[in-house]
Amino acid sequence: MKLFSAILILFAISSCAVHQKSTLWFNKEAIAKGLKPQVFADVNQDEFKKQYAANKASWDKAFEFMKTQDLANLAPGKYPIDGEEVFASITEIVDKPFDQTKWESHQKYIDLQYVISGQEQMGRASIVGAKVINPYNPAKDVANYEIENAKIHLATAKEFFLFFPSDAHRPNIKVNEEKVKKLVIKIMVK
Repeated sequence: MKLFSAILILFAISSCAVHQKSTLWFNKEAIAKGLKPQVFADVNQDEFKKQYAANKASWDKAFEFMKTQDLANLAPGKYPIDGEEVFASITEIVDKPFDQTKWESHQKYIDLQYVISGQEQMGRASIVGAKVINPYNPAKDVANYEIENAKIHLATAKEFFLFFPSDAHRPNIKVNEEKVKKLVIKIMVK
């Protein structure tokens, strides 16, 4: 039993070290300097690193947009960043109760979601083993799922979330009656 406990502790320590190592690569990137929100800790770090390396120019344009725009004062709407490769949307809404939101995933675009003001809850889960409710629609770049027991996180202006094709996410879950101003940047998958 003591050996099993020791193995579990070593596994936990090595997992934390791998996670921290994955986070450190982005923090060392020049584009990360001056970026006020941090990457949410529960992001798929390995996929982030892989996608960033495959499409660095597009990612850098997305992060540059976040650093140089006055996000708090941008009007709701769509903002081109790099044609259809990278574009942003600003919304300002009162979020919905949990049962009026859906689990979704995208295959063509990665979602970068950042709550500029207010707060909302966002779910994140793997699509592996998830029950598909609406199959993937290429025209809308979305599939919907039924997922049990997934993690729900509080989203604030301190960090941004990344959702890759292997991630289902459930955004816009109401915390209170305040309006939530949010930036969503779509970055084409490579």
